[in-house]
Order: sequence, then structure tokens, then C-alpha cells
Amino acid sequence: MNFAQIPGHKDVIERLISTVSQGRVSHAQLFAGPEGCGSLALAIAYACYISCENRSPADSCGKCKSCIKYGKFIHPDLHFVFPVIKDKKSSESVSDNFIDQWREFLKASPYFSLNRWLDTIEVGNAQGLIFSSEASEIIKKLSLKTYESDFKIMIIWLPEKMHIAAANKVLKIIEEPPEKTLFLLVSEEPDKVVPTILSRCQMVKIPPFTKQEIEEYLMSRYGPDKAKTISEISKVTNGNIVRAIEQIENEGSSLTDLERFRNLMRFAWKRDIISVISWSEEISSTGREAQKSFLSYSLRLLRENLMMTLGQTQNDLVYMTGEEDEFSARFHPFINQRNVFALTEEFNTAHAHIESNGNARIIFLDLALKITRLIR
Repeated sequence: MNFAQIPGHKDVIERLISTVSQGRVSHAQLFAGPEGCGSLALAIAYACYISCENRSPADSCGKCKSCIKYGKFIHPDLHFVFPVIKDKKSSESVSDNFIDQWREFLKASPYFSLNRWLDTIEVGNAQGLIFSSEASEIIKKLSLKTYESDFKIMIIWLPEKMHIAAANKVLKIIEEPPEKTLFLLVSEEPDKVVPTILSRCQMVKIPPFTKQEIEEYLMSRYGPDKAKTISEISKVTNGNIVRAIEQIENEGSSLTDLERFRNLMRFAWKRDIISVISWSEEISSTGREAQKSFLSYSLRLLRENLMMTLGQTQNDLVYMTGEEDEFSARFHPFINQRNVFALTEEFNTAHAHIESNGNARIIFLDLALKITRLIR
């Protein structure tokens, strides 16, 4: 993976290249940006550039032994840490238990969400975390000498998912790393990273992609046959390349969330308590990551419907697909300044409770009953 494969972020790439050319590569860097901004792809391309044996002033060569191994994510001096689940086959829940699946997943595309990764390893109702046992693996790997490159590089994807016990153990090695060791942390929610780790890292802020960058990437990947769909998707995804890919590859997932949201609002408006209970039972039977995905989706729809109520459609401030727009054309008057803040708070609270492993049946029933009061 090299910089040329990333559709945009030219300013960020130039700054990263300059740190290498000037010999000012910080030992701990945090690539921070919203989901879908390409921060993981940038971190991998940066690591590849640092390790390249014949890099140019603009990019890694893509042909040397190091670049070839980076292309397969098997370089011996490149290490990954990422959220996993407790593995029944092993007493320790560490990234290496899933490394083969991770490499194949990365080869398909470096742009993906946590939900998509966890679906790949079939988490069921579990939540992905970086467990305390991972810290010992990190320390063990980085205590060894480099094999082929000048640097050992540890990429930690989503450090905000790191268990506090793991964070405390890793803190020491981030403060005083072994010689020729680099940490590249990739975060979508840097405010949730343990503050002591955050304070030891140099921040690299990654902005969302532009509409044009997403459109050009999708066209190069899926071709002109889907030009109309691509144009619509690139507009509504608001700079999130992950959401753009998911919408074009798996339209059914978004339609499922839309249908759940539509049913919830319909039952709440009618105050059909029997249907509300059935709805909460149905969604609580899905996995936790799917539940969190629905709640995040609902928060986005609330925002878009408020914008429609405020008459912002003509200002290009409403980002919805065709079916969402069709539903919202009738629904948006029910989302207004009187209830939007309370509704948003309830969905955010439900998301926090699900993330804390609360009882999903109680959480969603409570959410639905509160909406019956707020939607009228």
C-alpha cells in the first residue's frame, strides 16, 4: 500500500513525507479522524514509505522486497493490534489469533468499519476489544531486534477500544520505546483514548474525504455502469468513504436500518405498545455491533430530518439516499427544534448503554417508550 492508492489527503501526505526526509519521525503518532477518512490506509502507507528500500521524494517504490511484503501485510517488522473477541480456542485473546483473517480483510480494502471487521470474525453478540493480554504480546514483539527494516512499526487500530489494563501496561513502552520502534495509533474517537497515552502521541489530524475524491474512487473501483448510484452516494455519505463503499456493495444493510427506524417511529406515533414491544424484542436479538450501527444510523436520520424541517434542502445540507428522502419527505415535520435535542439524547444514551453491555431488551424498550412521548 502506498500513498498513490489513497484518493486525496495530499497535504497530510506531504507532511508525513517531510517527517521522513527531514529525519523527524516521531516515535508515537496518533492518526485521528472520523470513520471513513482513510486514517488506517494513511498509517499503512506511511509505514510502507518509512520501510521502503528505494523510496522516492513522493512515494514508496512498490517494487522492493519491503514494499512487496507490505503489499501482503507480512513484513516481519510490521505488527498490528486491533479489536478482537475472546477466542474459545485460546486462553489469550490477542490479535495474532486473527491475523490471517485480518491480512485477507486488508487486502480486499483498507477502508472498512469496526462492524464490518467484527462481522468477518463472527462476533455474534460480543463486542470487539483490545484485551489486557494484548499488552504482553506488544511488549514481547517490540523487545526483539528488527529483522529487515530500520524500524519496527506497531499499528494499533482503534486504541479507544483498548481495555484500561492493557492501556496501563502499554503506556510504559510508549513512553520509553525500544530503539528504532514506532507506534502508529489510528483512532476514530481520540477523546475516548486513555489520556495518558493520548498525551504521549503526536497528533496527525485526518479530515474527511471530499465528495469529488469519493466519487473518483468509487468510479475507479466499480466503473461507469454505476455512475448514477455513485453520484448519489458520494453526495450523501458526507466524506465517509467506508459508508460509501458499504452503501454501494450492501444496500440491504442501510435499508434494514431504515425499515427499523421507520417502524419504530410509526409504532411510537400510534402508541401501539404491543408493536413497540415486538420491535424491541426483534432488534435486541441482533448482535451488539448491529444494534450500535442502528442507533448511529438513527442519529444521522434525525439530523437530516431536522435539516429538512428547517428548510435546508435547497442549501445542500441534507444528505440522504433516494428511499431515505422519500420516507423523510413525509416524516420530517415530526422532527423539530422542540423535540430533536431530547430525541438525540435518548438515542445517544441507548448507544452508551449498549456499548456498556447493558440488557438490550430493556434498553430498546425504554428507548421506544420514551420516543412515544417525544414524537408527538
